[in-house]
Amino acid sequence: MTHKWIYAFEEGRADMRRLLGGKGANLAEMTSIGLPVPPGFTITAEACIRYQEEGASFLEELMGPLQEALSRLEAKVGRRLGDPEDPLLVSVRSGAAVSMPGMMDTVLNLGLNDRAVEALARRSGDLRFARDSYRRFLQMFGDVVLGISHDRFEMILEEVKRGRGLSQDTDLAAEDWQEVIGRYQDLIREETGTPFPQEPMEQLRLAVEAVFKSWNNPRAVVYRQIHKIPDDLGTAVNVQAMVFGNRGPTSGTGVVFTRDPNTGEKLLYGEYLANAQGEDVVAGIRTPQPVALLQETQPHTYRQLEETCRLLEEHYRDIQDIEFTVEEGKLYLLQTRSAKRAPRAALRVAHDLVQEGLITREEALLRIDPEDVVKLLHRNVDRRAVGKVLARGLPASPGAASGKVVFDADRAREMGEAGEKVILVRPMTTPDDIHGMHAAVGILTSRGGMTCHAAIVARGMGKPCIVGAEEIRIDLSAGAFRVGETVVREGDLITFDGGSGEVYLGEAPLSEPEISAELSEIMAWADEVRRLGVEANADTPEDARRARELGAQGIGLCRTEHMFMGHQRIPVVRRMILAEDEEERRQALAELLPMQREDFLGILEAMEGYPVTIRLLDPPLHEFLPDSEELAVEVALQPDAEKEKLWRQVRALKEANPMLGHRGVRLGLTLPAVYEMQVRAIYEAAAELRRQGVDARPEVMIPLVGDEAELRIMRELVEKVAAAVQRETGVEVPVVVGTMIEVPRAALTAGELAREAQFFSFGTNDLTQMTFGFSRDDAEAKFLHHYLHEKIFKENPFAVVDEKGVGRLVALAVEEGKKSRPDLVVGVCGEHGGDPQSIDFFHRAGLDYVSCSPFRVPIARLAAAQATLRHR
Repeated sequence: MTHKWIYAFEEGRADMRRLLGGKGANLAEMTSIGLPVPPGFTITAEACIRYQEEGASFLEELMGPLQEALSRLEAKVGRRLGDPEDPLLVSVRSGAAVSMPGMMDTVLNLGLNDRAVEALARRSGDLRFARDSYRRFLQMFGDVVLGISHDRFEMILEEVKRGRGLSQDTDLAAEDWQEVIGRYQDLIREETGTPFPQEPMEQLRLAVEAVFKSWNNPRAVVYRQIHKIPDDLGTAVNVQAMVFGNRGPTSGTGVVFTRDPNTGEKLLYGEYLANAQGEDVVAGIRTPQPVALLQETQPHTYRQLEETCRLLEEHYRDIQDIEFTVEEGKLYLLQTRSAKRAPRAALRVAHDLVQEGLITREEALLRIDPEDVVKLLHRNVDRRAVGKVLARGLPASPGAASGKVVFDADRAREMGEAGEKVILVRPMTTPDDIHGMHAAVGILTSRGGMTCHAAIVARGMGKPCIVGAEEIRIDLSAGAFRVGETVVREGDLITFDGGSGEVYLGEAPLSEPEISAELSEIMAWADEVRRLGVEANADTPEDARRARELGAQGIGLCRTEHMFMGHQRIPVVRRMILAEDEEERRQALAELLPMQREDFLGILEAMEGYPVTIRLLDPPLHEFLPDSEELAVEVALQPDAEKEKLWRQVRALKEANPMLGHRGVRLGLTLPAVYEMQVRAIYEAAAELRRQGVDARPEVMIPLVGDEAELRIMRELVEKVAAAVQRETGVEVPVVVGTMIEVPRAALTAGELAREAQFFSFGTNDLTQMTFGFSRDDAEAKFLHHYLHEKIFKENPFAVVDEKGVGRLVALAVEEGKKSRPDLVVGVCGEHGGDPQSIDFFHRAGLDYVSCSPFRVPIARLAAAQATLRHR
């Protein structure tokens, strides 16, 4: 039995989307329910994939079935392709299984040639219409099939209009179009070396091949990469009898949405262009009118359109984007698809369809893109009021900001404290910049990836951030950056959108976020469904309060190192690090103790009744010290005994590979006084709050553990200090101790670690680095983009958890840990905790909660609900 490559519209169904593409499946479905769809057939997406593999040889194999399908279409409409008396004309359109608007190619009016155009004129009684249709076909065929720039055709058209003193295409007469046709044919002969093909079957073969090829045109490839659409889907090809919107004032073409795609409001939203074909709207050749004006000019057609929209929305149970043509007052449908919609509209439509009884709550939850939720919680740039994009980078943290450019963290703090809005612009940020990042309204870097320091800290702070904007050339010594010929100096205003990665010159208006009633209700639906708990990564009381407002059920990661970076604290921290004996170190720690206690008081109080997981000091100590190279320069330029001593101490602490060096639990074991101070601050703060009636619930997390003995010693230290605080205060605070699983050995020996730990929290950022043997910053800066472009990796493993490797370690650790300690609580606190795809994996792996930056908490709540529904 021969393979079926082609389906007539009446043979298809809506559920054949993978085979027929979205457009073909929907044309088939509309045909089956009796709507006015011009007849046609669909060449399957499988044929496209076969063509990509075999090329022209497969196309010859396809010609037999194509001729048979065409013959059936000709019999249906009573006209033949290429008939010199009454020609059939067809459109040839792409249509993949996943909607890719405007990414692939279309040819209209196929079948016209020098003889058929005259026949069309006789049949229609309108020579101008016939020649207009022919010149459109020549232009589209020349552009799409023959690869001649669209602009070359437009230049000819503009020259003809100028020569006649006309401004609109509609002002050209039949003889004018004949001149355009002649010049278009001359252009085709000049560019290709052969005349325009007059044989309609050859036109059809070439057009089908061009649509197949368009699956891999650059814009389609980039669109698939951005939207994570597989490359092996292919595109179907729809061949459909033409109907003509350019047959006079009672004809036209339009696009209508069954609801407003920007707001979700229930009204017809769209545009209509009289006496035109579809590409006139797309190309912007003429300005269309609101579709509502049809109500006045053609009330019968408008009522028919209104009823069709209602029927299609009820049939598909979703907002529809409908392409239609009116030919001499008769409505024809050319396409329907689920509409692309703005985030605000997505939530409102899902909510309203539930209220109208068209879908269930569960279906509504599955229809919402979790990333749309976060966009509603941040300010956005009003794109109607901005000029040209100055530069683009990676959208590291959503939200928009306008402010004065500053290049130095100290200057950012100084200007911020003076009430000015500043944007911190750096090649990349380090922990030393934390005070400037806190003072800035946004952060922009020319280097780095989605999980670099700037990206992670900005997401945690809820500040907009763009990283890796490589077009920007920063000159810190000059206090300026350059993009091409444009120079931006300190104090100049810029605006950027961290959700799109776009930077603009000057100040632009920003739209304020709002938590709508629909969003609140949808989040409540999600909370009823999800199994996973959702907590937040927060280091300040402000972050904790914001996280709680957004629905966090605790703090899954409180990083104490960020508390050490304040400008009043860093000198004390440095004294502690550089102390020459234990006494000197303990004096510095005694000064830090009340500062740490105040930090914990605020966070524990903000999260009253919920757990707050506090990670003891993790990074290597040299990160809190001045840069050794800068010190060396200072010593060389101006010798100073004290500074030289400091330089030697800093150099002595510097490590060849600090990520694998003296950090985490290793600090606690070799410098136990540091961890003792932190634990004392935690339990003193909790005791004080409990004395005041506040239900403070601290949990202590030991970082970078790889061996059971390490954790046992640290647990005993925590219990000893907590017991001492209880004796001193008379207040009992339950002691909960756990560890981060971020070293592969910890995952492999999880059963042993669970004997000492009451909880595990996966630090998937470091676990990913150590599993792959990657330095995250170096990987993203130097080679990861190559891995992704060449499809060595499907996803950035720092953005989406690597299920085969890192995920296997996670699943093993969960299984072994819970086997050893059945009441073990297991969560994740890496950046993956806010990624929907990763959350789906964590649900399947049996984790109890995810923790993410505060502004991604709503995303995690929705993604957790979707995971529950998908794997019920």
